[in-house]
Amino acid sequence: MADSFGPVLSEREHGGAVIPETAPEGSDSDSGAFRKEPIRVLVVDDHALFRRGLEIVLAHEEDIQVVGEAGDGAEAVDKAADLLPDIVLMDVRMPRRGGIEACTSIKEVAPSAKIIMLTISDEEADLYDAIKAGATGYLLKEISTDEVATAIRAVADGQSQISPSMASKLLTEFKSMIQRTDERRLVPAPRLTDRELEVLKLVATGMNNRDIAKELFISENTVKNHVRNILEKLQLHSRMEAVVYAMREKILEIR
Repeated sequence: MADSFGPVLSEREHGGAVIPETAPEGSDSDSGAFRKEPIRVLVVDDHALFRRGLEIVLAHEEDIQVVGEAGDGAEAVDKAADLLPDIVLMDVRMPRRGGIEACTSIKEVAPSAKIIMLTISDEEADLYDAIKAGATGYLLKEISTDEVATAIRAVADGQSQISPSMASKLLTEFKSMIQRTDERRLVPAPRLTDRELEVLKLVATGMNNRDIAKELFISENTVKNHVRNILEKLQLHSRMEAVVYAMREKILEIR
């Protein structure tokens, strides 16, 4: 199923950039075990034709089930509370209530749901705001139909997905943050241990827990514990947010 969705989802050869995240407790994402239950998806977009197109495309995937749809962010919050989906596939800019604004509310009513922004917006501000609001993926609508399903599976298994062009902009923004004039912080950044800093630096390179364990000669469970402690100390929700925070606060440096 490599065809694209009309003029909106066009065929591209590249895939989304992947940043591993801590796998949900009890999951077998590292071993690649097949899911027993289909991934439940809520589709949110203000264009009914686009929503219908995604439903048709995803209906061909045996391990993915579209359980509902919504036409704006306000409706998405209500549907998420009722349906408790695994994945919310949502546009950024919609009437009544946009996708980024809806992210936080969806996280409150359906904490286990992971949100992938699927949008035409390639604005760095939208990407950064989406990450801060709790989105786990940010994909442009130029991706192919196959890539949509692949992204859903990856995010359901604990990874983050960003379109390559947006990932490049994110790195550029990191560098810009570091080069800006220092502003005095009212509250000092939480102190990470030397080992936590080592883990965070390897996370920033895109390594998964298994590779980090090999690099540091520690167990994979120890890596997971370090990542959990890092997120708790920084009061963040994902590995992606931790890297963004670390760059902004100059905990890490990009050369």
